[in-house]
Amino acid sequence: MDAYQPLFAKIADGIRQTGSFSEPEQWRFAWERTYSRAEWLDQLPTFGGLTQLPADKMEEVLDSAGTAIDKLGGHATMPYTSVVITSTRSNTA
Repeated sequence: MDAYQPLFAKIADGIRQTGSFSEPEQWRFAWERTYSRAEWLDQLPTFGGLTQLPADKMEEVLDSAGTAIDKLGGHATMPYTSVVITSTRSNTA
């Protein structure tokens, strides 16, 4: 999450600069999602640089990922963190 902190700071600064809102707060919510083998492999081709792979290379990636998931018991749990920058409209607006 540290890599995103400059973006969060820029968003908070933009809110501050309007003069119409209270001091922005940053809220973080950690959560997990368990994916079946099929669910993970279905979305894997949509990830970043993988979208550019030729079909034969993509097949290799999917086979390798599927094997790894099988070794984990047929599912994989992925951690996520959602971040919200929030503020309330001030009465001076």
